[in-house]
Amino acid sequence: MGLLSKKDAKLITDPLADNNPITIQVLGICSALAITAQLKASIVMAVSVMFVLGIGNVVISLIRNIIPSKIRIIVQLTVVAALVIIVDQVLKAFAYELSKTLSVFVGLIITNCIIMGRFEAFALGNGPWKSFLDGIGNSLGYGVILIIVGFFRELLGSGTLLGFKVLGDPIEKTGLYALGYENNGFMLLSPMALIVVGIIIWVQRSRNKDLIED
Repeated sequence: MGLLSKKDAKLITDPLADNNPITIQVLGICSALAITAQLKASIVMAVSVMFVLGIGNVVISLIRNIIPSKIRIIVQLTVVAALVIIVDQVLKAFAYELSKTLSVFVGLIITNCIIMGRFEAFALGNGPWKSFLDGIGNSLGYGVILIIVGFFRELLGSGTLLGFKVLGDPIEKTGLYALGYENNGFMLLSPMALIVVGIIIWVQRSRNKDLIED
């Protein structure tokens, strides 16, 4: 018998495709537009949200029976804020330049619709283990989209990946640049992130007709 039952496994696999928080639930779009010009920033944001949502779901699940309903949103925001502060301090300690790049967007994890949505829709009604899996699954689904968008935006917009030149040197005209290739500066603008997300949604729905609404 595997570590996870089929129901538990679906908590992780469903958000990766048929119930993706960005492409299906249309949550967390703001960060997908704002910080995906660089692949490294996309990866760090994805890992940060995974930490906050995974741990946060567990904490909310553990205290769900003692949270007064009238202040549950305040309690949830307090839990998220505490976890985001930890993420912010770790980034400042070990990746200061990247923390400056992400700047205010790390703090805005507090208001990420995916996190508050999973607290309300799942963690308040399920045990810690299932809540943890739900948090990991939804953060993975969120992170996969961020990384895909960040990959194409950095590659086509700057000719680099994780800061490394992969298409050649545009100044010395080596690699593809020797053939006349030019970086597409539009890819570094936020509207292009929306277009890339739109293409991902189109591909996803063309592969699964059940996702197309009547």
